[in-house]
Amino acid sequence: MENHTFSMDLLKLEGVKVIYQSTYPAFILLLIIYIFTMVANIGLTVLICMERSLHHPMYILLCNMSFNDALSITTIIPRVLFDILTPRSDRYITYNECFTQAFLGHWFGSNFHTILMIMAFDRSEIINPWCDNASLFKLSCESVLINNIYGLFFTTIFFIASMGSVALTYIRITMVCVRSKSKSLNSKALHTCFTHLAVYLIMLMTGFIIVFLHRYPEWSDHRKLASIMFYVVPPALNPIIYGLQSKDIRKLVVNISHCKKVSP
Repeated sequence: MENHTFSMDLLKLEGVKVIYQSTYPAFILLLIIYIFTMVANIGLTVLICMERSLHHPMYILLCNMSFNDALSITTIIPRVLFDILTPRSDRYITYNECFTQAFLGHWFGSNFHTILMIMAFDRSEIINPWCDNASLFKLSCESVLINNIYGLFFTTIFFIASMGSVALTYIRITMVCVRSKSKSLNSKALHTCFTHLAVYLIMLMTGFIIVFLHRYPEWSDHRKLASIMFYVVPPALNPIIYGLQSKDIRKLVVNISHCKKVSP
């Protein structure tokens, strides 16, 4: 083993395992996804903020989710892009940066859960490539039993509240649809709820996989892939799923595009 001397304030990141031949393709692909996600989410946020006709509760929630997604992916992906081009032996991160990344990652993830829960309630009317708590705990020389108990308790309560509220909402929607004889109402409910449920299930499953695989170090590569999906897939899909399904937003996008083509 080689001897390395470095500041105690530095932590070594394992990063994503990418073979040398795939370094630049992986970097370019992730960069394109990041740019698309940022443009889509920031564009949707600005559009909703500027257009007074969209200042309704549902669009305000969508605006918050898009803004949260943009901040969430910025917390994680730029550092991952930097590490892809950095030799594995030189992938160091300061403790303060690591702590900040872990805090923000969990903060924005909790925000995303909360927004989806609120959106689910609104439907009742038929209208580790980076730092996280589990990674930091593994570095501790002291007992982290209390931290683990608190973390698991919070995660369990949060997941139960999230799944319970969404399940309760969809059960009530299903009961209303079963009793209703309106095909148009049932079709609208199915179309509206399916998109929300698709994003929620993707986010929920990847979150479960991350928590589960942290207990099995031999599956660390699978955990990293799930972590990337958790922070990349929902933010990339949300502007498409929620933005394009809205007639008001589609009209505004078409009108803006038409105005730009007509203007000299």
